[in-house]
Amino acid sequence: MATATFGAGCFWGVEEAFRRTPGVTETAVGYMGGLLENPSYQAVCTDRTGHAEVVQVQFDPSQIDYERLLEIFWELHDPTTLNRQGPDVGTQYRSSVFYHDEAQQAAAVGLKARLQASGRFRRPIVTEITPASTFWRAEEYHQKYIQKNGGASCHL
Repeated sequence: MATATFGAGCFWGVEEAFRRTPGVTETAVGYMGGLLENPSYQAVCTDRTGHAEVVQVQFDPSQIDYERLLEIFWELHDPTTLNRQGPDVGTQYRSSVFYHDEAQQAAAVGLKARLQASGRFRRPIVTEITPASTFWRAEEYHQKYIQKNGGASCHL
């Protein structure tokens, strides 16, 4: 098994999309990239902790490769909006790839460059590509939220 971590705005819908992806064996939502230890959803929502809402994906590389997960990630959100996805605004909603090794870093940098050169996006891709840090699992009510609650909005 391998691990991938992505931030693409509100984590509920992103988790559901990856959860349904063949080759993905487990998903969890949480926070990464900030300064506060063991942050709460309320703290992250202040936009002062530096964390992004993320989905951590466990996957079987014999069934799906990391580059395909990256393609799905870039299909799920608008990577050209800085610190925003739809009505959700703040650094916690930033587009981000948190890589777990050099191969993931190279794949993310390479695919980002190819997407930018492709002309698919009219504006520059602002997705940050940074080393994975501590993954802080979000509160249990956020886990598999859409599966448990239907197509609920990302707003509480």
